[in-house]
Amino acid sequence: MALDQSFVGRSYPPTDPYEVGREKIREFAEAVGDPNPAYRDPDAAKALGHPDVIAPPTFVFAITFKAAGQVVQDPQLGLDYSRVVHGDQKFVHRRPVRAGDRLTVTSTIEAIKSMAGNDILDIRGEVRDEAGEHVVTAWTKLVSRAAEGA
Repeated sequence: MALDQSFVGRSYPPTDPYEVGREKIREFAEAVGDPNPAYRDPDAAKALGHPDVIAPPTFVFAITFKAAGQVVQDPQLGLDYSRVVHGDQKFVHRRPVRAGDRLTVTSTIEAIKSMAGNDILDIRGEVRDEAGEHVVTAWTKLVSRAAEGA
């Protein structure tokens, strides 16, 4: 059954703050194989004009995808998560994520489409720091595959 179009535009409450730590940034940079010293060395980051180490651009995926869980777990939406695959991801940064940031995410359903029996859900995550300043916007596309034989 197709997802309810009336959910387009619905926003969910901001997440609890996520405190970005130097070690998490370092671990993420290692996991993605990025040797940029600004991700590990505070002095290297400061030489580039940052107050502390910065995170690779895709670091925020972990917190924005978790925040999107509010959407996919909304029983009124009726999404069958067992059929969901990750379709796409996009980020637009206002500034880099920094160690010490306390970030919240507000998720909004931007679009719901049906194609060949598949439901396609676009979720926008607005990431803000403790002062309420916009840091990054992340878009997540989820595809709920049609049931076999549907």
